[in-house]
Amino acid sequence: MTEPHPLTQLLQRLTQRVRAFDRRRPLVWDLLVTAFFVGAALVDASGGWRNVAPNTDVPGPLIFLMTMGLSLPVLWRRRHPMAVLGVMVATGLVNSWSGAMLQAALIQMLVLFSIAMRLPLKTLGWAGLMMTAPLVVGAIRYPEDSWDQQIIPNLWAYALIALLGIAVRSRQDYTEALVERARQLEVERDQQAQLAAAAERTRIAREMHDIIGHNLSVITGLADGGSYAAAKSPERAGQALEAIGTTSRQALGELRRLLDVLRDGAPAPADLAPQPALTDLGQLIDGVRAAGLPVRTTVHGSPHTVPAGRQLTVYRVVQEALTNTLKHGGPGAKATVDVTYAEDGVTVEVTDTGAGATPASPTSPASPTSPASSPGRGLTGMRERTALYDGTLEAGPLPRPTGGWRVRLHLPKDSETTP
Repeated sequence: MTEPHPLTQLLQRLTQRVRAFDRRRPLVWDLLVTAFFVGAALVDASGGWRNVAPNTDVPGPLIFLMTMGLSLPVLWRRRHPMAVLGVMVATGLVNSWSGAMLQAALIQMLVLFSIAMRLPLKTLGWAGLMMTAPLVVGAIRYPEDSWDQQIIPNLWAYALIALLGIAVRSRQDYTEALVERARQLEVERDQQAQLAAAAERTRIAREMHDIIGHNLSVITGLADGGSYAAAKSPERAGQALEAIGTTSRQALGELRRLLDVLRDGAPAPADLAPQPALTDLGQLIDGVRAAGLPVRTTVHGSPHTVPAGRQLTVYRVVQEALTNTLKHGGPGAKATVDVTYAEDGVTVEVTDTGAGATPASPTSPASPTSPASSPGRGLTGMRERTALYDGTLEAGPLPRPTGGWRVRLHLPKDSETTP
């Protein structure tokens, strides 16, 4: 992009400084402008007006009063522009009728500029008509020159001043719109950052719930089993302790990986395992079995066509469902995990025979120990994960006398993934 000419840059800097001073000290600026025009009008009133006046016999006091009436009201042009113009037009009528033709009458174009800058366009039309009245009176009173010479040049000057005021006003409105748009973009950016932070906190809370909730449930089951087996079978107690250590290390590894993501600019260590995938379901189910919950698995198809994000969702849903069975299934509960990889996506169904969930009926609510009635992030987290991939999740008690619970997940095939 070509840089502006140095003279243009200088004028822009000077204009910006003048505008900044005007915003800081508007009264001082108005006093300076008014003093300049009053001084110029008094110089003309000291005798120069006789060079162009058709009547040089106008009394001096009247000349002074007309000079003040045409210049001094400029001080209030921004607060009351139409009132100021009215005073100046009235003075201009006396000026034209007397034949003095003071050049201070041109100062009213400054007021016209202020009207074009701040008031509606219909007001600008009335202002133009008011300013034309003294011209007509002068042309009628002293018809030495033609109407074209007395009126048309002044009308052109008025029109140019009005257009200049409209142009400056449009430029200011455009600049203000850009500033407001920039402010709105900053607000939207901050809001987006807050929403992203909230979404990230929700994601982290969901991940920590899945990691800590599941592994602590497994550890609790292993610890209970080991305490029962300690007296009768020390070997089984040792196996339980070993399984507790393995599960604890896995939980710590996942938590460490999750917390490393929160560090700004800190890369994840290379020796940490990736996010759980469908190939890790076997290890997950083995840990649940070691905690004392019998689990039967059935797999149809191959998971290699399922994207990583969907694999993590399936893994977490199975993990949460089995964790709920460990917590609420009660003694003697068993679980079944059916995974189907089909052309339309992946379907997972986890059922259990736990007594914690009562049979479904129109009048009986879920058991107090069922996953649906326990407040927390479990089912909410599963539904949120499912919604990310436009899937469906069904969770509820099984309609059978012995009770039980079922979680059914279906994630449609990713349209961008090819087998």
